[in-house]
Amino acid sequence: MYKTIEKQIRQHLAPSAVRAEFRQHDFERLRGFCILIFCLSIAIWMLFDLLVSFIGDQGFTWRSVVLVSAMSILTVVLLFVRNASQFSILNLLFVSLMAFAVRLVVEGTPTDLQAGWLIMAASSILYSISVLPVRRWSFFASALAAWLLLNPFQVEGTHLFELHGLMIVSYAAFITGLTFHSYIVLRRAKLQNFHMSRLLLDQAYIDVLTEIPNRRSFVTQAEQRLSDDADDAGRYLAMVDVDNFKKVNDQFGHDSGDVVLKRIAANIKTSMAEFVYARLGGEEFVVYLWGLDQQNAEARVAALCKAVRETPGEHPVTISIGLTRISGQDNLSNALAKADAALYDAKHEGKDRYVLWSPARADIDKHD
Repeated sequence: MYKTIEKQIRQHLAPSAVRAEFRQHDFERLRGFCILIFCLSIAIWMLFDLLVSFIGDQGFTWRSVVLVSAMSILTVVLLFVRNASQFSILNLLFVSLMAFAVRLVVEGTPTDLQAGWLIMAASSILYSISVLPVRRWSFFASALAAWLLLNPFQVEGTHLFELHGLMIVSYAAFITGLTFHSYIVLRRAKLQNFHMSRLLLDQAYIDVLTEIPNRRSFVTQAEQRLSDDADDAGRYLAMVDVDNFKKVNDQFGHDSGDVVLKRIAANIKTSMAEFVYARLGGEEFVVYLWGLDQQNAEARVAALCKAVRETPGEHPVTISIGLTRISGQDNLSNALAKADAALYDAKHEGKDRYVLWSPARADIDKHD
């Protein structure tokens, strides 16, 4: 099954929204690594500059201070960058500045060594860019800037059609082609894996019929909200059930029943968009509400009942809702049990309504 899904995904390009989400996800995951690469690049350049400056008797000039300061500023900016597109721009600026700085240092080395140093520096920069979460335009622009600034044929005595020049071109073409290929293949593989993970997660946490979250998703999100929410008074759980749903299936068929469920799910999605909701199974739905007092919570579920009642459709239906406040002592299982008890009362009191659970009502139900 996994291979089948993988094959289908590889045959189709990921939607633009998925690609944008992947770029942001990849940057957030590797942001610390990007900062490390920037810092190491500055440290290596400073070491190289100091070696050339003092051992090579070139002197540590004001230009070195300016360049280190500029690269450090870009690194500090990276600490505050949270957007993948912004990082792509920042990376292009950093690479251009680094290549320029390397060029100035290499000019302080013996002429016969400069071409080799430039090739080595360009190759290192190319490899570093290829493992960073940058967009394609930024990668290719950075590679172009690196080769323009670190062009070994700018060195006096290096000619294209001589043996030394041909060897440089061959090596540069090989390392550039290999790096480009590795970057493209790696990015495509990471995107496909991300796309596949998204699809598999959707299948695991999204109800296939109604395209809203399923029970597994609801339990995960609701339990997280229960642990995070501090305002006990503002939390409510609503259990929703479609009235006379079995009659719809029996009289008009399961396809018509599916249409009804989709319509109810759309009503819930529209009415409760800011809350956690899901289809529990069959004709049952659930909503976790927070930040509301009792009056507002009751108004929201009453509005949902009205919306379902007034929504046009081939097979009009109504819903019953059991509503309960979640206290500090309640866990999700307790809250679901209370909401289910309130839903039972709503069904037996005439349907097409909501009932708020209370200890007094629970005592009556026990005696009944």
